[in-house]
Amino acid sequence: MRRRPLRPWVAAALGTGTTAVTLVAAAAMGAGVAMSAAVAGIAAQSPPADAPAGVTNPQRAWQNWTLNCQGCHRPDGTGSAGTAPSLAGTVSKFLTVPGGREYLGRVPGVATSALPSADLAELMNWMFWRFDKEHLPADFVPFTAEEIGRLRGQPLRLEASQMRSDLLKKADESAAP
Repeated sequence: MRRRPLRPWVAAALGTGTTAVTLVAAAAMGAGVAMSAAVAGIAAQSPPADAPAGVTNPQRAWQNWTLNCQGCHRPDGTGSAGTAPSLAGTVSKFLTVPGGREYLGRVPGVATSALPSADLAELMNWMFWRFDKEHLPADFVPFTAEEIGRLRGQPLRLEASQMRSDLLKKADESAAP
């Protein structure tokens, strides 16, 4: 059997970060070597086994992130200009200001997620630990399925971006010496 060369987009995906889509593309092309590289890339991005309160299964939380969030927020949480804000180094700041916790449960990507509220709560708790440990308050109380279910019933729409800016400004002001 003659192997076809990888399509440029598949080669680029394998070189910059691997997602489930890359695995499917590699498998569909019959590229055994590409499949091995994709699996190795995913293993390198997997979370460590320990996790904070509210995260029963860090592997499941990471998989939910990979399949539902990283397409827009990127594997490293840095976001995509104009479409998804960065979470890296900022997401836990919302927990330090009034209204911030509620905001996080109401943002469009959370409120309209297809994930059950229990999985979404676990993912949110994992996300703070993964992308912004340094700002996680010492008295952090993990999100629960009930809380996420209640918050996502009141989704933010056009006001989400302005609310994000206002809350981060308050967080930065309160952290200033």
